[in-house]
Amino acid sequence: MLGHLGFSYVGLIYLLMLFIPNIIWSKNLPIDYDYSQENKILLLFERIGQVCCSCSILIFSDFNIAPFSVWSLWLIASFLLMILYEICWIRYYSNENTEENFYRSFCGIPVPLASLPVMAFMLLGIYGKVIWLIASAIIIGIGHIGIHIQHLKAIK
Repeated sequence: MLGHLGFSYVGLIYLLMLFIPNIIWSKNLPIDYDYSQENKILLLFERIGQVCCSCSILIFSDFNIAPFSVWSLWLIASFLLMILYEICWIRYYSNENTEENFYRSFCGIPVPLASLPVMAFMLLGIYGKVIWLIASAIIIGIGHIGIHIQHLKAIK
């Protein structure tokens, strides 16, 4: 449950899927975006979770693809959530860049651009049986999803 140290190419792919759209977003923030009122405690959870997730997803080889078993379904489910995450980014970029568009639900999933990667990382942690990624996903989830929900409430 602690994990085997070694590079995870699956982790690198996940981080690229996560960071590339976020880098593009940071250059094209929603026209009405205001982060000045973000809860500092949630922000602290988010930052700690980001560092812990980024590190643990790369340094444990347990996330790499193994021979297929029933356990592989966790990896497949996790990757499907990341694909949905990318679809949500495409949906956002192909519409008006507003906060309302940024935070709108997707197939009943609230704040999908925050919740989908958190769920994907949690499932990847389960697949790899690495408690560090599971705990990190919970920490970032508290902060990141919490902040997104606050923004959503503020615009309604």
